[in-house]
Amino acid sequence: LPTDFKDNLNKVYEAIEESDFLAIDGEFSGISDGPSVSALTNGFDTPEERYQKLKKHSMDFLLFQFGLCTFKYDHTDEKYIMKSFNFYIFPKPFNRSSPDVKFVCQSSSIDFLANQGFDFNKVFRNGIPYLNQEEERQLREQYDEKRSQANGVGSLSYVSPNATKCPVTIPEDQKKFIEKVVEQIEDLLKNEENESLELEPCTGFQRKLIYQTLSWKYPKGIHVETLESDKKERYIVISKVNEEERKRREQEKQAKEQEELNDAVGFSRVVHAIANSGKLVIGHNMLLDVMHTIHQFYCPLPDDLSEFKEVTSCVFPRLLDTKLMASTQPFKELINNTSLAELEKRLKDVPFSPPKVESAEGFPSYDTAAEQLHEAGYDAYITGLCFIAMANFLGSFLSPPKNHVSARSELIEPFYNKLFLMRVMDIPYLNLEGPDLQPKRDHVLHVTFPKEWKTSDLYQLFSAFGNIQISWIDDTSAFVSLSQPEQVQIAVNTSRYAESYRIQTYAEYVEKKHEEKQAKRKCTEDSWKDMERKRLKTQCTPYVSQSRYYCVNSFTSTSTVGKRSMSPIQEETGSDDMQEGEGQDPEYDQTDSCAESLPDGKKRARKFKKIKTEQVPAGSLTTSSTGIFEVPETW
Repeated sequence: LPTDFKDNLNKVYEAIEESDFLAIDGEFSGISDGPSVSALTNGFDTPEERYQKLKKHSMDFLLFQFGLCTFKYDHTDEKYIMKSFNFYIFPKPFNRSSPDVKFVCQSSSIDFLANQGFDFNKVFRNGIPYLNQEEERQLREQYDEKRSQANGVGSLSYVSPNATKCPVTIPEDQKKFIEKVVEQIEDLLKNEENESLELEPCTGFQRKLIYQTLSWKYPKGIHVETLESDKKERYIVISKVNEEERKRREQEKQAKEQEELNDAVGFSRVVHAIANSGKLVIGHNMLLDVMHTIHQFYCPLPDDLSEFKEVTSCVFPRLLDTKLMASTQPFKELINNTSLAELEKRLKDVPFSPPKVESAEGFPSYDTAAEQLHEAGYDAYITGLCFIAMANFLGSFLSPPKNHVSARSELIEPFYNKLFLMRVMDIPYLNLEGPDLQPKRDHVLHVTFPKEWKTSDLYQLFSAFGNIQISWIDDTSAFVSLSQPEQVQIAVNTSRYAESYRIQTYAEYVEKKHEEKQAKRKCTEDSWKDMERKRLKTQCTPYVSQSRYYCVNSFTSTSTVGKRSMSPIQEETGSDDMQEGEGQDPEYDQTDSCAESLPDGKKRARKFKKIKTEQVPAGSLTTSSTGIFEVPETW
């Protein structure tokens, strides 16, 4: 584990604990392992479809740089104090039994980061390891198993006096080997000059036999330990010790094992600290950052979007996406480009005010004029600046106006837990606190056609219908939106006798997809039942019904599109994704942050209770925040 990470970990904990809010950002080894970015972010994706595509096509990439900036407000000097951290992350195998992670890279992403001056040596040579929660649990079990191998109780590092006195069963082909080891130990105990004995390197099975044999043959007086040579060969060292020395060495061994466990958990400890803090976490176009963080440091992403929302609310109880905030009233009319770099520049000018932010003593500072974009720490810093500027601007709507709006203000609450959906035309955000918006889309058609067709062919097909908008799904299908909903049925009727293409309404397309999903689920259930019947028939045992449903945990990859795209163009085009977006969202959920302490001392985030707040009529902005951010249920 990099020593600078271990040495500064307490500084990270302290910065998180004292902060008013945190800003995060990630850099990835790629975006999409298959579809183009335009196909991956179709303009008529539902939130469920977008989640499934990102989950399938992006989670095999690696989040290898994580930026964290903490912001604490100094009321005396009326400024924010910032602490910036830049973590290089790499899943270096901890030992022989630790996960050997496979990940993929996308050449365009690597080339883009290289051109930005990204230091890949810091990732692969000095990257901080990590484990998700299941891997950590398995590693702890491995240590417990190794301890118990010697004698069923106690530790591998010594032979317990309470061990069973029964001799172990030794296979015939290993008896001579064990007898030779016993002879060497007898010689060691008789020889007063020698204090220890190094055995020749041997197999894991032979080491296990040695531990088990010594546990009953020499219950006191020796200390047994496995070491590793420079050549990575494992061998046993046996030392003569008294009881006091034995206990001391045992304590050292346990302390070393605990340190090794903490080293293996590595950067995940930082993510756990962020989660347990309950602090507001800010990001820009942060869906990909959130998905990768959960997938990499907590657990494989759930199969369903609803389950993902539950997991996310446990890990990050309060999230805020500055890209969504900037794309919504009252900012929408004032900000033309919501890409991170352009947003930061715009928020320096009237009617906004550049925030007062200084780096804490001993921490690196950033110069926005130098534009160190696509370094995660810098992007997190810029994201924090954008949030402060927009939050303070909301204070101008109060009576009397306020120059400083804190991260805990009710003015900010309407933006909580809504993640920007890139390029979706009529659903601006993914709602982590409840159902997502369901636009009617009665002006949208689903068209299937030959693989050879191009955009020009679709324009020609719909030339009689005026202005249209095309959103490609794949090589043989696309959504086409017409300017007038009443034209939809006419278009469908014209395709009834067509051989090369087919047109259906968006409602028909959704219904067909639902039927296919139900049929697939029934097929999976039936095949599972059939397998269970065959298994039970083979075993000739009475059948006991356990569960009708077969739940498959998905360990497949996921993908996300967003600011960590291959080129700056993708970020900039994302700024135009939000078209029209005011109305009314009937409910907002608030979260009470709390953390639950576990017996082993490691906190886990608790699910946060959601409380419905009453809707405040529009126009009362001077006393309430709900009127600021309004999105209709139907578009």
